[in-house]
Amino acid sequence: MRTFWRLLKLAAPFRGWMSLAALLGFASIGSSIGLMTTSAYIIAKAALHPSIADLQVAIVGVRFFGIARGVFRYLERYVSHQVSFRLLGRLRVWFYEMLEPLAPARLMEYKSGDILSRIIADIETLEQFFVRVVAPPMVAGLVASLMWFFMRSYGLWLAVSSLAFLALGGIGLPLLTRKLSQGLGRRMVTVRSELNLAMLDGIQGLAEVLAFGYEEHHQQRVAALSRELASLQGRMARIGGLHASLTVLLMNLTTLVVLAIAIPLVTTGRLDGIYLALLVLAAMASFEAVSSLPLAFQYLENSLEAAQRLFELVDVQPAVYDPPPPYPIPKGYGLSVKDARFRYAADELPALDGVSFHLPQGGSLAIVGPSGGGKSTLVNLLLRFWEYEAGWILLGGHELRAYQQEDLRRMIGVVSQHTHLFNATVRDNLLVARPDAGHADVVRAAQQAQIHEFIQSLPEGYDTWIGEQGLRLSGGQRQRLAIARALLKDAPFLILDEPTANLDSLTERAVMETIQALMAGRTTLIITHRLVGLESVDQILVLRRGRIVERGSHHDLCQMRGLYQHLWALQNQALRKDVAQPSV
Repeated sequence: MRTFWRLLKLAAPFRGWMSLAALLGFASIGSSIGLMTTSAYIIAKAALHPSIADLQVAIVGVRFFGIARGVFRYLERYVSHQVSFRLLGRLRVWFYEMLEPLAPARLMEYKSGDILSRIIADIETLEQFFVRVVAPPMVAGLVASLMWFFMRSYGLWLAVSSLAFLALGGIGLPLLTRKLSQGLGRRMVTVRSELNLAMLDGIQGLAEVLAFGYEEHHQQRVAALSRELASLQGRMARIGGLHASLTVLLMNLTTLVVLAIAIPLVTTGRLDGIYLALLVLAAMASFEAVSSLPLAFQYLENSLEAAQRLFELVDVQPAVYDPPPPYPIPKGYGLSVKDARFRYAADELPALDGVSFHLPQGGSLAIVGPSGGGKSTLVNLLLRFWEYEAGWILLGGHELRAYQQEDLRRMIGVVSQHTHLFNATVRDNLLVARPDAGHADVVRAAQQAQIHEFIQSLPEGYDTWIGEQGLRLSGGQRQRLAIARALLKDAPFLILDEPTANLDSLTERAVMETIQALMAGRTTLIITHRLVGLESVDQILVLRRGRIVERGSHHDLCQMRGLYQHLWALQNQALRKDVAQPSV
């Protein structure tokens, strides 16, 4: 029930629209009842050959209820779907807002396909929450009240019997349906999520699936999930058919009971015979209000399971919290790290273990070392994706924890090895860094990154679509676009996290020359295991297993004949092998 109330709370801003939709639904069914009763009255009354004047009111009533039924039905569908679509929009925005503070630390435990399934499939499941779950009981309650007062005016037992059968149809059948479909809705949501995940994995890894001959196994997995989902949907459909037939049975039983009660009233003169058909048709028409309630329980289970999957994720506590205001103003952009310690999990070895260094404003510092040494971890801490456990890190004279996350990241520009490029135009990808930048600013950043001429050669220039992940571009072009994005942001503190990874040696040299222009006038921290272009860096730290094992300039470290000199020698061997290869 807690999940249900949380869903209702999310829908609370639309309670006015929801109430209006329920009233329109009630008016629509009320018009159906009015149409049936007035029609029955006219037919019964006309059999006695009365004056046409005696039928005028009923004739007008038939016309009114016939038109009103269509109008109210249209308005009810329009308003209810407006509620559904607005609720979906609110849920998507709410879920993203709750998800954003969890990235990346708390989302590493989830597969991207699973998160995507929750954003799309689970939220789409909640589209039916108002139309199928919330509105029908509200409408049924209003119609039941109407029928009580209407039938009570002709006899107490008529009202009692009609309400009793409505209760069986509106409460008994839903409980039976829920019993029969118990667990089906939850399993359907789970299987649909697993199927979406399998399809996404198969599409993203299609090249590897084909290369390793894994397609048959993957097809079998997708087919098995598809069969299970179809089987669950079939069971749901059979239960729906059973409920529909039982609803018709109850409606017919109601007709017989109303006749059994009303006929003696007619024969004893306590009820005019012309009202007999009127009462029967009113009882039959009222079942429209309860016919959808058994399905409401099925959709309720689906909705609760989908909502629970959403709440399960958003209830995760963020790894990083913003401090209370006021927020400090940086005094320059120097960086100081003292005895910083961090581990990703309590049972793991420290990723950083007592790291200390100072990077003055406008200076440059490179942190190198083998993979797994803790270089990227330091970047994650500087961007406040995680919180360091001990020691302190100062930027601009204030500890990182004192800054609001958004303010901190506004001061830092990042060029990483896995820069994400959106499936959009070149211009759109650059404007990610500064949405309010003008065309001249975009062109200037591209020129500084030495990619303007290439962009101009594209079919539509800056308005050319570059494909998903920028796959229409080469590795060097993607990196230059990332550099242009950083230049457009114009942040005073720059982090270069493996900016030339996955590039051949000659392209790497060319990109590093572009990076030198980017570093001018900025405090720069370079994280890399590729020792290219580090001769001009002020200081180099060698990180191994979370500890600084060497520090100094490029010349000094080469003279030490330690780990740095060993890495330098290995890289030069690779460079000699690649020097004859053409650049990408």
